[in-house]
Amino acid sequence: MTAVVQAVVVVLSGSVALLGDTLHNVADALTAVPLLIAFTVARRPATNRFTYGYGRAEDLAGLAVLAMITLSSAVAAWAAIERLLHPRHIDQLGAVAAAGLVGFVGNEIVARYRIEVGRRIGSAALVADGLHARTDGFTSLAVLLGAAGVAVGRGWADPAIGLVITVAILGVLRSAARAVGARLMDAVDPEIVAEATRTLLHTPGIEAVRELRVRWIGHTLRAEADVMVDAGLTLVAAHDVAHAAEAHLLRHLRRLSAVTIHTSPVHRPPGAVTTA
Repeated sequence: MTAVVQAVVVVLSGSVALLGDTLHNVADALTAVPLLIAFTVARRPATNRFTYGYGRAEDLAGLAVLAMITLSSAVAAWAAIERLLHPRHIDQLGAVAAAGLVGFVGNEIVARYRIEVGRRIGSAALVADGLHARTDGFTSLAVLLGAAGVAVGRGWADPAIGLVITVAILGVLRSAARAVGARLMDAVDPEIVAEATRTLLHTPGIEAVRELRVRWIGHTLRAEADVMVDAGLTLVAAHDVAHAAEAHLLRHLRRLSAVTIHTSPVHRPPGAVTTA
């Protein structure tokens, strides 16, 4: 709705700064499409081919978001440079300023909603998209500066603000690319690994954590751990320890959906003293 209002004013005024902001908002609105598709696909159950399910569809949607941000920055830059080389008169400065304010308010509403939901469900793509919308809001305010510059006889202010908006879009692209790239590379917050390790070590029967791996699949976590237990335990007792460790992790780690626990024996030298 924000982009539609701004597009009408672009046609009436010819403002390049507002055009750049409108394109940015259009791209932001379109990012909802691949995310919606990804969330729908991710609900499908696992199959013999996709044994981990379809949660990775959300990461692919993140790539689509990056492509849209890149396209919007390229179009905005081209329009601003073309206007600097071929200046034109801008009409309806009051409408341009009002459209910039509308862009700020609309984007901030969307940003708050996306960030809140993204953090609640653990979706990095949705949080990144919300931050993208928030940045769009501040670039919309920059349109006001362009209109003010034109009003005082600085015609170059409008395309100059268009270039500033392009730089802001590139900044969003960089941060979004880092977030999406980290998710594709199975990066997780080290605090998650530390918390999982502490939880495992507090499980009765576990003496050490030999290996622990945690990865995101969509907006849920999956963990695999190799823990050390007393070599004298029976198979049933070792299984009970593994089962208890799994239950503890699922209970204490937010957004953890599945855990695989492997138990390895701790071999002690003959005559070593053990605790009961």
